[in-house]
Amino acid sequence: MDNNNLEQITFGGGCFWCVESCFNMLKGVQSAISGYSGGHKDHPTYEEVCTGETGHAEVVQITYDPAIISYEQLMDVFFFLHDPTQLNRQGNDIGTQYRSVIYYKDDDEKTKAEEAIKTSQESGRWPGKYVTELSRFEKFWPAEQYHQGYYNVNPNQPYCSAVVGPKIQKFKKHFGELGMLNDSE
Repeated sequence: MDNNNLEQITFGGGCFWCVESCFNMLKGVQSAISGYSGGHKDHPTYEEVCTGETGHAEVVQITYDPAIISYEQLMDVFFFLHDPTQLNRQGNDIGTQYRSVIYYKDDDEKTKAEEAIKTSQESGRWPGKYVTELSRFEKFWPAEQYHQGYYNVNPNQPYCSAVVGPKIQKFKKHFGELGMLNDSE
């Protein structure tokens, strides 16, 4: 991986435990870090974000090498991992902190995000109108350390075994068949 040409993308697709675990398995992804963006409070805590009062979304910030994995491929994974037609929720996780959101850094990235939304919606993968929010990136606050790699450390935690685990298995099957996973996966 060429550390001089790494790029970042930040987006939210529900609970960050699933999203982060999956992105960390992809070839070309240097890191996927759980955190918070889009709110009005500096240094928010998980407990504060869970109230829905800080305005933050649970997000993952991905650092990747575009020579190995493209922005478009990352967007395809993003739309695979969550239902972009559900407003302010993913399954039983309800609240604005679980919204579908892409944070863009410039007009070029905004245009690419708009195109990715259109492409995914036209694919018919998810029936219904997409509600994915597009917002200018302002700040990323890393989540508390115990959230990083949460599923890997807690696979038997009830939420992880019921929700995260099955999603990861579906992800591994699909993207493994496409040859997009690290060799260790």
